[in-house]
Amino acid sequence: MTPKKIPLPTTTELEILEVLWRDGKATVRDIYEELERRRPMGYTSILKLLQIMHGKGLVARDESSRTHVYRAAVVQRDTQERLVDDLMSRAFGGSAAELVMRALDTKPASEAERQQIRALLDRLEKQR
Repeated sequence: MTPKKIPLPTTTELEILEVLWRDGKATVRDIYEELERRRPMGYTSILKLLQIMHGKGLVARDESSRTHVYRAAVVQRDTQERLVDDLMSRAFGGSAAELVMRALDTKPASEAERQQIRALLDRLEKQR
């Protein structure tokens, strides 16, 4: 039997996952307080989103106590790779070069980021 393919997270689901990736686990209240600092969101909206995300397989829920504790059920790097692949396919005709050039054109990289990019390109060149 093939495992169910987990859908890509929406923008708000990704915000919730970022909190969980950073903190490891959190209650609805913890997530609500974090996201409320960024923009107004209702507690019940966060709760409903977490329930939906649990159904999608994006988060896991510990129900052993009265207060449910959530953790990410997807790996951050894997999720980022899937999101980049999706964006590259839909908006850039599958071209990694177009994606990277547009990204750097939109928001120029710092010197440290340029050094990381050069190191990555050098490593990729050596692997070929």
